[in-house]
Amino acid sequence: MGQKELYPKVYLYRRIVYAKLFIDSHFDEKIDLNNIAGEAFFSKFYFIRLFNNIYKKTPHQYLSFVRIEKAKQLLMTEMTAARVCYAVGFESVSSFTGLFKRATGQTPSVYQELQHKRIREITIAPLKFIPNCFAEKKGWK
Repeated sequence: MGQKELYPKVYLYRRIVYAKLFIDSHFDEKIDLNNIAGEAFFSKFYFIRLFNNIYKKTPHQYLSFVRIEKAKQLLMTEMTAARVCYAVGFESVSSFTGLFKRATGQTPSVYQELQHKRIREITIAPLKFIPNCFAEKKGWK
């Protein structure tokens, strides 16, 4: 009898969600599959399968996704790309840069430069960034 028959699906789902929340809260720390699966009290391989079925990503892919999303937010500040790398839990600037570029199509420094440019443009001409249909409805055009 496998774990599927022993526990109701809702119980298994809650444990997976708990592990996801653990990733969301500890993405900037040195965590690995053992830590994450341990939070859900599953074997690594069963955990990977359940997590992937629910979130359509492996736990490692999800951790990388969360780190990249947080990095995007931090790159909108004045923090350097290298500091952002370590702030979101990466241990190597080169691996961070490669993963960031695969995820966004841009290196962290190019992404940061474009975001800062966009913020300056919004400050100068905010109406340029409002959809026409919304602006016309409000009588702003």
